[in-house]
Amino acid sequence: MVWVVILSLLMGAVGGWLFSRFGESMPKALFQTTEDSVATPPAARKRLAFESDFINAAAVASPSVVHVRTRSYVEEVNPYRGSIIEFFFGPQPNVRRPVEATGSGVVVARDGYIVTNNHVVANARAIEVTLTDGQSYRAQLVGTDPLTDLAMLKVTPKAPIPAIELGHSDSLQVGSWVLAVGNPFNLQNTVTAGIVSATARTLNHQTNRPSLEAFIQIDAAVNPGNSGGALVDLQGQLVGINTAIASPTGSFTGYAFSIPETLVRKFINDMLVYGKVRRTQLGVQVTEANSNGRGEVRGVQVVRVLPNSNAEAAGVLEGDVIVSVNGKSIDTPSQLTERVGIAAPGDTVVLALRRGGNLLQLQVPMVK
Repeated sequence: MVWVVILSLLMGAVGGWLFSRFGESMPKALFQTTEDSVATPPAARKRLAFESDFINAAAVASPSVVHVRTRSYVEEVNPYRGSIIEFFFGPQPNVRRPVEATGSGVVVARDGYIVTNNHVVANARAIEVTLTDGQSYRAQLVGTDPLTDLAMLKVTPKAPIPAIELGHSDSLQVGSWVLAVGNPFNLQNTVTAGIVSATARTLNHQTNRPSLEAFIQIDAAVNPGNSGGALVDLQGQLVGINTAIASPTGSFTGYAFSIPETLVRKFINDMLVYGKVRRTQLGVQVTEANSNGRGEVRGVQVVRVLPNSNAEAAGVLEGDVIVSVNGKSIDTPSQLTERVGIAAPGDTVVLALRRGGNLLQLQVPMVK
């Protein structure tokens, strides 16, 4: 026992001498305190500063995104159809089965106006909206616009509720960071991040339905239940309403699509002021333009001018190439659809177009 004590004292003395002799030259990492070990290195501080943009945007936008539940009924063939029951009791009527579905919505006015997708509330017999603070309200359907797949709901909250601020989808570029906020799979207040993959996309060739489309394509994860939720920029401002995914499975596989703020803004204004969407048409059929001879493709070419249309009245001709609308450049038919789609009856649209070798400007009163 005595030898053990003596040996311990000798080892302590040797260790103290080694530290006093070589401690300053030994790697500092071996002697860091707990406080030093959790200090944030410069590279990590930069990363955290970048993350703060996402954190702030999510904090700003999330309180304005709501959970939408709907109840409807579907008719199904009576299970006794064609059975012996019909032989004794006659033809059996179809059976009505209750169906519940969920989606998302965005508060756009503090007194309870909410925008969502038309397909979220289509045929609903009852609509319930749950806010981020857990309060639930029965919602009334104010109006819909199937062409843009938008719908407006109204709840009567006990106090003003957080309304999202509208941003500018025109400012988005391919590569811009965006956040998708919604309630996928009933997971409330879910935020995903990604970039803009493309702008002015059309899907009507896939959905086979009439539509007014110029989608923002994103790679932020969007799943069933996200429909009607918010697409926001890094300031937390609304730049789109999430509406569709490109997927063979029904779940997210890499790309999703949002209705741009330009169309959403017009829908909101029309519904709040007129109670319905007021829309007019240019009256042309277009295709992507050919190269201008310098390897550049700019504008859309008019292949047909509809009789008695606004375009015909203003002097648009077949073969004209429309290069801008109200000073904003046009490169695809879907961009033209969006630019004209935000015009209302009584507005005047200014077209810049190429005719032969000349660049012309036409003012088109939108009266029809």
